[in-house]
This record gives sequence, C-alpha cells and structure tokens, in this order.
Amino acid sequence: MGCETVKKEQELATQINRIIGGRENIHAATYCMTRLRLTVIDKSKIDLAALKKLDGVLGVVEAPDQLQIILGPGVVGRVAAEVTALTGVQMGEVQDLKSQIKDKNRTPLKMLLGKLAAIFVPLIPAIVGSGMMAGLTNIAVQSGADPQGTFITSLNVIGWGFFSYLGIFVGINTAKEFGGTPAIGGLAGILIINPAIASITINGMSLVPGRGGLFGVILVAWFMTMIEKQVRRIVPNALDIVVTPLVTLLIGGFASFYVLQPIGGLLSDGVINLFKNLLDMGGAVVGFLLAGTFLPIVMTGLHQGLMPVHMEFLNILKANPLLPILAMAGAGQVGAAAAVYLKTKNSKLKKIIKGALPVGILGIGEPLIFGVTLPLGRPFITACVGAGFGGAVQAAMHVNAISLGLSGLPLAFLIQPGHIAYYFAGVLVAYAAGFSITWLVGFDDPAEEEYEQPAKGGA
Repeated sequence: MGCETVKKEQELATQINRIIGGRENIHAATYCMTRLRLTVIDKSKIDLAALKKLDGVLGVVEAPDQLQIILGPGVVGRVAAEVTALTGVQMGEVQDLKSQIKDKNRTPLKMLLGKLAAIFVPLIPAIVGSGMMAGLTNIAVQSGADPQGTFITSLNVIGWGFFSYLGIFVGINTAKEFGGTPAIGGLAGILIINPAIASITINGMSLVPGRGGLFGVILVAWFMTMIEKQVRRIVPNALDIVVTPLVTLLIGGFASFYVLQPIGGLLSDGVINLFKNLLDMGGAVVGFLLAGTFLPIVMTGLHQGLMPVHMEFLNILKANPLLPILAMAGAGQVGAAAAVYLKTKNSKLKKIIKGALPVGILGIGEPLIFGVTLPLGRPFITACVGAGFGGAVQAAMHVNAISLGLSGLPLAFLIQPGHIAYYFAGVLVAYAAGFSITWLVGFDDPAEEEYEQPAKGGA
C-alpha cells in the first residue's frame, strides 16, 4: 500500500514537471497544507488543460505570481518532495534566473494580498502547531489544571513561544519576498518587538514594544530591503559585508522609531477598528456577508493575506472575532458537499466527496472547492449562502478566538471560554443551511464519463 502510494505520487510529480515545462521553467517553489505553489518563467509553456485533468490534481489557480496546484493535505508534501527530487529546486528556494516573470492580470490589491500570502504561507505549519498547542492548554485549564503549575506553564511556553517571536520570522520572509537579506529582515522584526525600545522616549512619549504589530514589521523590513539595495549599488564589493548592513540597520532603525512604527501603528489600529466597528454596527448582517463571500477568496489562495489582520486582533484586543466568522465558509461547504453526496449518482463524484469531506470538517476546504462544489457550479453558491448563516450566528453571539490554528471543528479548541457552545451552534447552522439550500436548489448531476475536476480559480 505504502509503495503504491509513493509510486503514484512519483508519477504525479513527473507528470506535473513535464506539463509545466521542466526545471528550466520554475523560478521558485513552495507548498502549504493543500497547494503546490510554483512561480514559473513562461506560462505559455504550460498546458493548463492537461494539468487540470491529471488524476490527483483537484484544481489549478492562476494567482498573480504563482501557479497553485491543489493536491490536498498530506499528498502535497509528498509530491513537493518528489518535485524537488526531480528538478533539484528546493521548496522555498528561488532560482537565480535572469528571466523576468510577466503577468498582465495584476491589480494593486491582488499584488498586495499575493505578497502577504507569500510571506505567511511558509509559516503556516508553525502557526497551526503552536495555535493548536495553545488550544490544548486552554482546554486543560478549563478542565481544572492549575494555571500556575509546571505542566500548564510548560505548555504555554511551547504553544506561545512562536507567536512571541513571530515578527522576526515575518521580517525574514518579507526580506526574502522583496529581494533583501533575510537576516536583515529579521532585524526589522526585532526593532519592533524588542522590549528594550520601551526605554526610548521620542517627543515626550515612550515607544511601545510591538506597536504596529506585523504591519509595522512588514513595513520596516520592506524599507530596510530598499535601503540595502540602494547602499549595495554604491558601496565597493570589498566593503559591502561591513558597510551595507551597518548603514541599512542605522537608517532602518531610526526610521523605524521615528516614522515607520507610528505609521504601522496607525495602519494596524485602522484595520482592526474598521472590522470591529463593522461588526459592532452590522452584527449578524456583516457576519453573513463576511462568511458568505470568503469562499471565493479561499479559491484564489489570497486568504493567507489576511493573516496579519488576525494577528493584530490578538495583539490589540487579545481576541479575534473575525476568525470564527470566516471559518463558517468551510462549514457551509461541508453541508453543501454532503447534500451532493446523497443526491448524486456519479460514483467518481461520491468517491471524491468521501475523501475530501473529512478534511473539510477539519477546516481544510480546498479539496471540496476544487473537487466538488466549484466544478458543479450551483453548490459553490449555495455553500456560500449556507456559510453566511453560520457567520451570522458567530457575529450575533460575539464568538472570539484566542489564537490561530485550523478552522472547522478544531477551531473549537481556540474559542474563548464560555463561547464554545455558540461556536458549535454556528457550525451546525452552516452545515444545515449549506445542506438544505443545496438540496432544494439542486445541481446538474454529471454523467459518469463526463465528470472531471478541471475547476479553475481566478486571481
């Protein structure tokens, strides 16, 4: 069984490599929980129709800077390893190629979300692992464990350690994304989160460690990358290793304290206040709209660009009302897929749903999007409507998350104490609404030989 699985994934990696044009057409490669993300040199060399029809490919998204191949959890990591073995391109490594990647379908918003997604996607495993550890700690305390005891203290250190230093990782990835030195990007994170900056007083006010959060870190890391590039252009090679990082850090440090951290703070406060005021004023209606429109964002892969917003809710308010609402997008789709499973006579479609439904319940929705609801059309829309009802419940009951992690049922571990029952109520409403609306609206049941998975997403 194991050998057969490995052979199948080797073959899939070989076919993907052939269809995309081989190693010479890969500029960068990485992967997340469900997607193999390839930045290619020339998209015209790729046979997208053939790629979408490969057995094992659930869908393909053409993002602003990437070709995202939906493979599903577990499978994607093994296929990524096989792609590395075939091409020599390490996941996360950018090849030193002179060719410029052209994309005519860019907009400023798509480019911004794409950049943010690229910064946070490599951090997802650590975010999920740390978030779920924090959730287990929360459950242990609620079950009667001593919050001051060694066991809970140890769990807190294990679970929250990554989030305490997340700014450094974000700074490193920001520098990578904009072509700077990763270590200098890490210094940008330190400039923002270092507790020692509280001793610095500017215009009669002490600096606040962490002010601006991840928005501030990204801003400072980007600025320092720009400074580094300009300094390197004029500094002799023999002095580069000394002069360039010194000048970059000196300028970046003072710019951070006097200008960039305050700007980051205003940006952070503005974004959080926007969402908070919308929810305070609109309540269930806004919850319905946010949850009901989130699946299309997940479809494009740009949902990871919202990661700094989630983190800023936790940094500023110590609670995140947005995450439970958006999690309902997956719940509505689970209900819609269950209705399709019971109604369809297509054995291939039933098999896909049986494989994708469990991971959908656990909060990983792409296999259901690209393998079931999106190809069928109407179930994707009814799933969005079902999600809206679940989001309305979460907003009306003021459900908050206390950390980041998987959505779906596992998110219950991360829900604020006293709100878990409300969260489950919202999930059940989204399940029921997605199921019943899909059942009533129906769909065109494909013939056995006609059903494929060529769903394509836009970005």
